[in-house]
Amino acid sequence: VQLQASGGGLVQPGGSLRLSCAVSRSIRGFKSMSWYRQAPGKEREWVARIYGGGTTDYVNSVQGRFTISRNYARNTVHLQMNSLKPEDTAVYYCSAVMGTAILWGQGTLVTVSS
Repeated sequence: VQLQASGGGLVQPGGSLRLSCAVSRSIRGFKSMSWYRQAPGKEREWVARIYGGGTTDYVNSVQGRFTISRNYARNTVHLQMNSLKPEDTAVYYCSAVMGTAILWGQGTLVTVSS
């Protein structure tokens, strides 16, 4: 199973980006799918999660600004990021829990700068 993240780029503070994670098989049945990020010189941190039943969770720092969603027809998970701040600059990774396995995609770089 492969996860392919895309949608990163350079955006000004206050701007928006939408990240996508395309999965090579059906995402139905996944226990959860998440977005993580790793800023330069920092540990990777969890950002957002969507559970199989549709419940979502967010780290406090992005609550109210980021929205995670999924599209079963396209086997994709998205992260809509609004009101971006310089501290959101990081490489963003998508991840999935499938059974007892944790799957990771490659990262996509988000840079928030004027």
